[in-house]
Amino acid sequence: MNVTKDNSRRRGGPRRIAAGLSEAAGRDFLHNADPVLARLIDTQPDFHPNAWKDELPAFDAFGWLVFQVVGQQLSVRVTRTILSRIEQQFGGRVPSAAEVLAADPGVLRASGISARKDATIRAVAERFADGRLSDQSLGDMSDEAVEALLTEIPGIGPWTARAFLMVALDRPDVLLSGDLALRRAVERTYAFDHLPSDEEMVQIADRWRPYRSLAVSYLFASEFAGTSR
Repeated sequence: MNVTKDNSRRRGGPRRIAAGLSEAAGRDFLHNADPVLARLIDTQPDFHPNAWKDELPAFDAFGWLVFQVVGQQLSVRVTRTILSRIEQQFGGRVPSAAEVLAADPGVLRASGISARKDATIRAVAERFADGRLSDQSLGDMSDEAVEALLTEIPGIGPWTARAFLMVALDRPDVLLSGDLALRRAVERTYAFDHLPSDEEMVQIADRWRPYRSLAVSYLFASEFAGTSR
């Protein structure tokens, strides 16, 4: 995949609400709030939650939503492969909403996505093209408003909307409670004898507020350590 590390372009996408929050302050807060998570944090002294984004192209809000929709139920590695194929169809870059709508209907499907994901991406593109969605409007909304607006789109559920909040908008207090990899990480880290339920995930994560996104990042990193995502 043709990868760019032009972080300034990525920062020009949807406004980062969490930009003013100190990662160090969040780490210290979590360390003090949760002794179990503190031990995990201590095992990853050089961890940077957003470092993995440097391996991706520069995305605006529409590009991040394409990434999230493509990645539903897939590993990051497979998602990157499919995204690379999409880029190849559009001159080596992630297409704009207008370019998706103007393209032949078979172009996205040829990249390896399902008919359902194709329809979802086109529905997202329509909303960006007609102004119902934009970088500015999404950046200005509350977490709850973003989730409500995105989940109106067929094919986008709470997981995709919350992942967008966490990854694209850098919102600091997002919990992906239904994510299987996260539940496995919590099961292992907190010595559960079963996959924790949504209720149990919410209960554990309550102590992480207002830095649930950072805690989730540490747990994801522990789950995928030594593996190819």
